[in-house]
Amino acid sequence: MPSMSNTTVFQQQARDRLTDRGARITRARCAVLAALLAADRPLSHHDLEQQLEDLCDRVTLYRVLAWLVDENLAHRVSGEDRVWRFNADHPSDHRYGHGHAHFHCNGCGAVFCMDAKARVPAVPDGFQLEAAELILRGLCRECS
Repeated sequence: MPSMSNTTVFQQQARDRLTDRGARITRARCAVLAALLAADRPLSHHDLEQQLEDLCDRVTLYRVLAWLVDENLAHRVSGEDRVWRFNADHPSDHRYGHGHAHFHCNGCGAVFCMDAKARVPAVPDGFQLEAAELILRGLCRECS
């Protein structure tokens, strides 16, 4: 759990990103984006719902997450359990999707964003690339 000063930093970063986007700043958008910025791994809807239970209801959370993804402020990745997990996007990660690889743990099912940029192979002439995702599978620190 982030300290109070870190929480304030993430809240300010969330407000700044929303402002830069020219978006309406709402309590729910700020809270959800700040939680994603503070997280050390992608969070499921359930994770966020538990963390933000007093700040927004389930439907609002779904709408905010969909909006954040549509606005390229967050991305989502599906785990082996077919549950979407969400992570805040870095502003430079928009060329082909979110631009980095994910690690799926075969033991606990957790999904982690990797720091390294995903290398996108060249596509044949006439093809138009819209998104790319690199998934690494294995065991996380806790499971290995």
